[in-house]
Amino acid sequence: MRKYLIVGSVADNPFVADIAQHLEQQEDYLDLISLKSFLNKEFCPRFIINENSWDNIGQKLKGKTIIIVSTTMMQFSRDELAMRNCIIARGAKDNGAQRVILLEPDLYYSAQDRGPRPEHGITVFERDSADYKKFDGQPFSARLYAELLKMSGVDEVVTVHNHSHSVKNIFMDRFSGHFHDLLPADIYAGYLREGDIVNHRNLVICAPDKGAVEFSREVHRQMRDPAVRFMKMDKRRLGERKVQIEVARDSDTVLEEIAGKDIVVVDDMVRTGRTVVECCKVLRKANPRRIIFLVTHFYSSREGRVMMNDPVIDEIVTTTTIPQVLNRDVQGRLRHKMVVLRLSRWVSNFLLPVLEDPRDFLPPPLYTEDMSSKNPRWRGKMGPLFSSVS
Repeated sequence: MRKYLIVGSVADNPFVADIAQHLEQQEDYLDLISLKSFLNKEFCPRFIINENSWDNIGQKLKGKTIIIVSTTMMQFSRDELAMRNCIIARGAKDNGAQRVILLEPDLYYSAQDRGPRPEHGITVFERDSADYKKFDGQPFSARLYAELLKMSGVDEVVTVHNHSHSVKNIFMDRFSGHFHDLLPADIYAGYLREGDIVNHRNLVICAPDKGAVEFSREVHRQMRDPAVRFMKMDKRRLGERKVQIEVARDSDTVLEEIAGKDIVVVDDMVRTGRTVVECCKVLRKANPRRIIFLVTHFYSSREGRVMMNDPVIDEIVTTTTIPQVLNRDVQGRLRHKMVVLRLSRWVSNFLLPVLEDPRDFLPPPLYTEDMSSKNPRWRGKMGPLFSSVS
């Protein structure tokens, strides 16, 4: 008998469906849970169990592991989605579930990773009065979310490429080490090596600011090619909407060395696109062949789409951690230079040992490439079409 069930917090989420398919769940996840709400709009999910059985009432999920898959969806706020996670987890435990795992690729409230007092968050930098003031009057929401999930019955949390040292500390503490931050450096390096998006033998991996250095270096290491260069930029904020970017003094590579090369700027997330565009403007002055922006979490907004349509960026590569980016209308005017890597197969491979599933790992490729026909590479103008569709 199957020991785990995969459910989603909303209907029609392609990321949930993909995870269920890769883990060979035969039932549609909406046949396992009813995501109903009362007339007063209160959410009241119900696990669909044997309606005719009066045995083991409140224990029909006994011995089961429930995996709740939650991603940002256009029709729901992140606040609504977070509360849904808590209620579904509570429903699982109140009906006997042994274990509840939350798979949230883009972990909610991670931007609110510290508060206005010294005990509010553990950072890799020394906080000054300006940093405390930035959070003055705000709640320490990342810690609250971790505590709410734990109280609701979540036992383990899986996310992808979280940017915050403070968040990782909070969740590792609250979940007694059962917190997994999956870093897709291997996927990105494989894509850059195997595809036609760059000339990987004439390549520079670039970190746009200090926060991106650690992960960008890991992508660089995973390339496993001494010819690939590494470059580091420094960012200084001049105001709420203005930044200054320059090559870091301790960068391995300087501007004069990137002429004719392909540059891949790597970051964890983008909202307005201001930082990455300013970074690419600095790089473009040195006459590289191409500039690619590779970002895990793409928050689509009108401002971001306008900003990143700047010709200094030749192509944007992102992932399905926020699956609505697959929608061409969400991509908007960027669809001619946007590529989306579907990561559900890669995530499923990680889940197999976590679930103590005896099956072999899923074979590569562990991602699929999705792009609009508006993209020149789709039309083959830049060489033979590369597709990793499994």
